[in-house]
Amino acid sequence: MPNVSDIAAYLEEKIPSKLMESYDNVGLLCGFPEQEVSRILVVLDITMEAIEEAVALGAELIVSHHPIIFQPVRRILDTTAEGRRIIALLQNDLSAVCLHTNLDRVDGGVNTALVQALGGEDEESLPDMGSLCRLPESLPLELFLDQTREALGAMDMRYHDAQRRVEYLAVCGGAGADILYTAAERGCDTVLTGEIKHHQWIDGAELGLNLIEGGHFATENVVTNVLAELLRREYPDVDICLSRLQGSVSQGFGF
Repeated sequence: MPNVSDIAAYLEEKIPSKLMESYDNVGLLCGFPEQEVSRILVVLDITMEAIEEAVALGAELIVSHHPIIFQPVRRILDTTAEGRRIIALLQNDLSAVCLHTNLDRVDGGVNTALVQALGGEDEESLPDMGSLCRLPESLPLELFLDQTREALGAMDMRYHDAQRRVEYLAVCGGAGADILYTAAERGCDTVLTGEIKHHQWIDGAELGLNLIEGGHFATENVVTNVLAELLRREYPDVDICLSRLQGSVSQGFGF
């Protein structure tokens, strides 16, 4: 059986930490490097519920997109939410490997999974972590919204209708609305991302773009199946479990 360090090294090879943003924190962030691993839980976020799920499954490792430790930790106390999560991991002999902006930026990562879920074809990666993609045919915005709600499991999407059909999109999982300026320059008709700030919403509308705010979770959770498939191919004897609490709707993988 591989140990925690083996799996962390494999993920580093496939999703290098050198791709992460300077503010980020990725890799093996908590746990027991030499512990053998027979079962892994793959999640978007390491919440207390996710830790409880991992314990119930008998997992030794959680692989997540969002880091369990993001800012420097000065104290680990059971009086804080972050402290309780870290303590719970260690008390239950669980390790955590986290892949964040490096997974956003790597070819085949978050944005590729998002494009696939939308039924588009990935045309170009953008330097600000988004992607340009094209649908097989142009669609009325309402029809595209219906399909996207179903594909992402995002029922409450906010949108702006620029009275344009949807065919050429800029997409970015999570908080990626900065791509709207590049989208306008490249002739896109639509921007889809997880979060759009108020001033960006105004700018995008005035630039004549359809805007779709799909939610941070929904636009990134598509990557959990990517991670699960990546691990299954390398470690066929390890049980790779997708979180039943957080779910996954990705359609394939790009690594």
